[in-house]
This record gives sequence, C-alpha cells and structure tokens, in this order.
Amino acid sequence: MAHITHTHTDEQGNVTTHTHEVSGSHAYGHYHSPEEKKRQLNRIAKAIGHLQHVKVMIENDEDCADVIMQLSAVNAALRSLGREIINEHMTHCITHAIEDGDMDAVTEFQKAIDKFM
Repeated sequence: MAHITHTHTDEQGNVTTHTHEVSGSHAYGHYHSPEEKKRQLNRIAKAIGHLQHVKVMIENDEDCADVIMQLSAVNAALRSLGREIINEHMTHCITHAIEDGDMDAVTEFQKAIDKFM
C-alpha cells in the first residue's frame, strides 16, 4: 500500500500537511472530512426515508399524483446530494489529483459527471 502526503489550507489560512494510505487506482487517495461525510450521510438517510415512504404509499394504493410528488422529492434530494459530492470532489480530490499529475482521475471524473447528468 502506498502513502501520499499533501497539504490543505483552510478558510482561515491554517495549513495542515498529512499523509494517507492509498489503495485502489488513484495516487491521490480519498479523504473527506468527518463533517462532510456526516452531512452527506444525513442527506442520503433522508432520501432513503422518503423512498421508503413511497413504497408504503404504493402498498397502500395511495393516489398516484401523491406518489409522483414524493418521488419528485426523492429525485431532487438525490440530485442535490450528487451536486454536493461533485463540488466536494472537484474542490478536494480532483485538485489533489491534478497536483499529483493523475490526469486519469480527471478523465474518470468527467465520465462520472456525464453519467450523472
């Protein structure tokens, strides 16, 4: 397993340098702040809750228009989460990949965005 060291500068100008173990196909590694992970996991939990409600609505033969409205809310929540993940990946992971010369990561990310769109 390889290791990679990189530096972050936060909004207050504090500089932090750290090392990550790297596994998988990218030399830049993947690290996300615990706060960001928690925010994203909370958003996916809400979307799952909405989707479970859709299942119950269908099981209970609720009005189709209401089911569609609930599905619309699930879809909006997932798209919003996707945009948030894209932003996080661009500002963190892809920045480090470019700094480390890993253009394959950029190409793979472009493909992922194409599928998301």
